[in-house]
Amino acid sequence: MNTATKLGSYALGLAVLFGGALGVGKAVGPTTKSAAAPHVEEHATAAAPHAEEHPQQQQAQSDTPGGLQVSQNGYTLNPITSITTGVPTDFKFTVIAPDGKPLTDYQVEHDKKLHFIVASRDLTSFQHIHPNLADDGTGTWSVKLTLPKPGAYRAFADFVPKGGEKLTLGVDLQAAGDYRPEPLPHVSRTAAVDDYTVNLSGDLVPGRSSKLTLTVSKDGEPVTDLQPYLGAYGHLVALRAGDLAYLHVHPEESDKAGPEIVFYAEVPSRGDYRLFLDFQHEDKVRTASFTATATLSDGHAPSATHSHTQSASRP
Repeated sequence: MNTATKLGSYALGLAVLFGGALGVGKAVGPTTKSAAAPHVEEHATAAAPHAEEHPQQQQAQSDTPGGLQVSQNGYTLNPITSITTGVPTDFKFTVIAPDGKPLTDYQVEHDKKLHFIVASRDLTSFQHIHPNLADDGTGTWSVKLTLPKPGAYRAFADFVPKGGEKLTLGVDLQAAGDYRPEPLPHVSRTAAVDDYTVNLSGDLVPGRSSKLTLTVSKDGEPVTDLQPYLGAYGHLVALRAGDLAYLHVHPEESDKAGPEIVFYAEVPSRGDYRLFLDFQHEDKVRTASFTATATLSDGHAPSATHSHTQSASRP
């Protein structure tokens, strides 16, 4: 299957992904950030409660936006490793299935059996990494993970059980040290990533499909030879500020490898969202991050979309 065809399949599911993951956020809405404690425990820790015992309770929670629950539909994200702040750790976890055993059978989606996202609670740190599943039948995932600064983080496991429905489970991690949260960035529509510049056009409008166009250039010249990364020319992850409701979308079908990557996004509520664009060029994956404000200033016209300029790249 050629790249354009694969991109087309992702585009067909875009509206469903965005609406399904966050659609009920209209009822939930962003939560208020809790006050930050000046100091946390010596090691980063994570606690995952046991899966719910009653199916009716699981069903009642199934409409919660993606990533807000550690357990859903009988599946539970189960971290089994502690992390020391600033030190690379072989982080391990399992996904407990409804039968109480670690899940071992996953469906490949976007070239991977599981996508793992880690973001700081203040949304200034973001990692999109891909763990390895042990071949010993234990269902244990492992990945090198570094929490760069003290504070609270949210880890997301995005996967599809074989024969089941797509799930995004989330769990909190704590990194030791003096926690000093940074304010949510509000700058411009331009993000600088190494020698690259990414411009964002379009506005997020609550309850409506919004066209977002991200244009990639290098040293002032348009990039027209983006490389497919996990079967697409770009990946966009959006996290709602406050509660970190999660969604993972892909661009519309295109035969062109840049400079423009187009997404259609429908946000469920007013407020701030962090957008993280992964793209690959010259055999390296880079991440451009933006803060978008979804609001209607007069009932018709959307507000401007802001962004954060930062440098981030991954081998």
